[in-house]
Amino acid sequence: MPAGTTREVAGIARLGKRTKHLVKRLRRGDVAIIDHRDLDRVSAEDLIACGIKAVVNCARSSTGHYPNAGPLLLVQAGILLVDAPESRLFDDLDDGDPVVVRAGGEIVRNGNVLATGKVQDPATVQGENDQRRRDIGEALEAFAHNTVEHMVQEKELLAGRLELPQFSTDFRDRTVMVVVRGVDHKRDLKALRPYIRDTRPVLVGVDGGADAIIEEGFKADMIVGDMDSATEPALRGGAELVVHAYPDGRAPGRDHLDELGLDYKVVPAPATSQDVAMLIAAEKGAALIISVGSHFNLVEFLDKNRRGMSSTFLTRLRIGEILVDAKGVSRLYKPRPGSSPLLLVLGTGLLTLLAVIMTTPGLRDVANLLWLKLRLLLGMDL
Repeated sequence: MPAGTTREVAGIARLGKRTKHLVKRLRRGDVAIIDHRDLDRVSAEDLIACGIKAVVNCARSSTGHYPNAGPLLLVQAGILLVDAPESRLFDDLDDGDPVVVRAGGEIVRNGNVLATGKVQDPATVQGENDQRRRDIGEALEAFAHNTVEHMVQEKELLAGRLELPQFSTDFRDRTVMVVVRGVDHKRDLKALRPYIRDTRPVLVGVDGGADAIIEEGFKADMIVGDMDSATEPALRGGAELVVHAYPDGRAPGRDHLDELGLDYKVVPAPATSQDVAMLIAAEKGAALIISVGSHFNLVEFLDKNRRGMSSTFLTRLRIGEILVDAKGVSRLYKPRPGSSPLLLVLGTGLLTLLAVIMTTPGLRDVANLLWLKLRLLLGMDL
């Protein structure tokens, strides 16, 4: 369906207040019922990849504080997006209920209208997004204020006071690739396949980033995070597991790994899990850190929607010049030629030579004579 059209859609309702968990249960044709204020780009891309028909958001998909790309991506993909922030759909609907979302914004079950929201029109969403990009100054001011406020609390990151245990993964003088389930992470991993094949970097998955590594046919060497997004097969895949804990030592992910009977190490830190993964690599002697799916511009930082992304700024200050973005690597790296082209050239040459010999009487006689002498030397029966 082309972007810009709306219609009545019917499907199975799947409810989830945390979008990153809901996408694991969504199937093609479902109707996603979410509660996601300022829907971000990564969540929208995950929803689109599931092939759903409609999204009903029980929060405002965009509050206007900054130009979040999520709503625009959904409507441009032809997905019916309805904002119903005053609704009680999480109370009135059960997961698996058949629902109809009408073009006027009504959410209907068994003929009864449960809620009425506002359909997000593609042209309006595009216009509002463009306007917010022009008026981004207020968002930047609030962002900077929160960042400075939290830098005082998280100064240990810049001072290098992060206490790390001994790891079995060897980082010394190696390239480390830290994979986060973030902006364009799947596309970047595909582009970096030749680089991974040729250089064999240490692969570190941050929560769900471990599954992204596995999906591309590689094996994670380490998984860092609170373990709420990585699947059980990924956790059992042999990677070294590092639980990111709060500074006071509380580690919710510890319980999950204890239930699975898996060994792990704990790193308490005020930073995000991706920051911890980068700091581990840097402190353990990595020569280069490549970030896949991380945030590298202002809108992406705002889209992350974390109050004061100071830890991310501090981490980049701490790591310095050894941190590069995946997109830069994929643009600069020239893959080494594999053995297949060489074998193809040799095979083509041999076939051409045989064809010339067989079609030239003089050469054919010489070839037969050489073959006869070779059989005599090898003691083969004539």
